[in-house]
Amino acid sequence: MEITWLGHSCFRLRGRDSTIVTDPPSPEKGYSLSGLTANIVTISHSHPGHNASALCGGKPRVIEGPGEYEVAGVLIAGVRTYHDDKHGQERGRNTAFVIEIEDLRICHLGDLGHVPTAEQREAMSDIDVLMAPVGGHSTIDAAGAAEVVSLLEPKIVIPMHYRTDLFGGDLEPLQPFLKQMGVAEAVAVARLNVTPSSLPPQTQVVVLDLRR
Repeated sequence: MEITWLGHSCFRLRGRDSTIVTDPPSPEKGYSLSGLTANIVTISHSHPGHNASALCGGKPRVIEGPGEYEVAGVLIAGVRTYHDDKHGQERGRNTAFVIEIEDLRICHLGDLGHVPTAEQREAMSDIDVLMAPVGGHSTIDAAGAAEVVSLLEPKIVIPMHYRTDLFGGDLEPLQPFLKQMGVAEAVAVARLNVTPSSLPPQTQVVVLDLRR
């Protein structure tokens, strides 16, 4: 299974039979989704940086909100979370998605704004690959992301939703999260190819370079 970062909180998960795109951003965020097609698009919340599903070709099934879904052989569970630490009173609701594809459990946290409850953690347990926001301001920050990683104990964590040379806004850069995780230096890779047999024994941070 191949994972490519398309910017902000948007990833392409490409399996043998299905392609999933998460949280496609609108063009004003500075990231290009030209030529992108998918079978499935997940939307964690309805903000412009995360809900531009119309930009994805292939007539994908768009999944928004909590629930259990099965599309093209992919199992997806939407877990209700919040965009802030006040039960959504400031920024509204958020959906984290657990995606089961090719014997892997992948969790995309969307714009998570709080440390998950025990019930939410149970729904997001046994994660192989975790996509976690780390840029703060409208989500958990570097320290909060590191805490979530320690609670969920994924095999691989891929940071997202941080300041880049294409979009900054009020987001913090990647480095504070790497420091929290004890990573002195990380070399970004163009894509991550992962199988159950290739998973590391302990949590590993993988930084993905932008597809441009």
